[in-house]
Amino acid sequence: MFHPENDEKYKGLKVNKGVENAPIVSPYLKKRKIRTYTAAEYVEGILKGNMTMLSQAVTLVESSLESNQVIAQEVIEKCLPHAGKSIRLGITGVPGAGKSTSIDAFGMHVIRKGHKLAVLAIDPSSERSKGSILGDKTRMEDLSKEDNAFIRPSPSAGSLGGVARKTRETIVLCEAAGFDTIFVETVGVGQSETAVHSMVDFFLLIQLAGTGDELQGIKRGIMEMADGIVINKADGDNIDKAKLAASHYRNALHLFPPAESGWFPRVLTYSGYYALGIDEVWQMIENYVAFVKENGYFEKKRNQQSKYWMYESIHEELLRNFYHNKTIETLLPLVENDVLENRKSSFVASAELLETYFGKKK
Repeated sequence: MFHPENDEKYKGLKVNKGVENAPIVSPYLKKRKIRTYTAAEYVEGILKGNMTMLSQAVTLVESSLESNQVIAQEVIEKCLPHAGKSIRLGITGVPGAGKSTSIDAFGMHVIRKGHKLAVLAIDPSSERSKGSILGDKTRMEDLSKEDNAFIRPSPSAGSLGGVARKTRETIVLCEAAGFDTIFVETVGVGQSETAVHSMVDFFLLIQLAGTGDELQGIKRGIMEMADGIVINKADGDNIDKAKLAASHYRNALHLFPPAESGWFPRVLTYSGYYALGIDEVWQMIENYVAFVKENGYFEKKRNQQSKYWMYESIHEELLRNFYHNKTIETLLPLVENDVLENRKSSFVASAELLETYFGKKK
């Protein structure tokens, strides 16, 4: 490579040696040692309502490190006797339905009544999107300033089942910390509804009027899970449309089989932005809780949910153990190639892998 400074006509010039690149991190910066706590210290802090300790414990729950999980499970086990005394509310709705604004309005209503509120989120697409709850939090302007409110984003990786399990474990920690009302938000409409429904007492579906899909068949499954349907943005010129949409939903709900709880879902209209009709929506939730506690369904549902998550945890651990098995890790790409080359069927291949995993095949 030609260097012009070496040219004969520049021989009288002297080229100084360049300086080394300066370090990106300041050499004067001292590393702050992060203190680690024992499970007993975490539990003590959580029971005292220490938000810093609660946040750190939730981070342990969300961690995939085995050492962190050992501490996290011990903390959850010790917090369990102090949990279960809250009302758990699941909130879902299509993107743009105003979930964040509604949570802000509902949350402030709850706090003004003297309650402590934790807002959690579960997002099955978070591995790709990194969790839109972070954006939602900026729209919860009033709640984010409240001392009696705790807003926590969902984990940003892992399967839906894993994220949901971590959210359920976070509920236990929040209840032990003294939060008597828990909001669990789903981001969008999809598989996450089933997961959230399996960890809450009341499932609230937020809808919009005038979108043309009030009675769309794809929503049937979600509507069957709903204990209450609310039409948001019932303000200004949209009030009549909201009332019409509510009428359509009421008619549709009569076609569904009766719920096991004995409760017939209510349909209300409100405005999250202008905080109109919030009191009526919350009254509906309180009426439901009183109704199911009286007929025994509240406790029955909580027991069913505990059983459901026991089996979910077994399934998740079996999957994790299978895919992290050294023999399976080696065989999997080879067997997968056999399937792609049509040398084996998918069913034969899976059977062989499972036989190997369980030690039945030499």
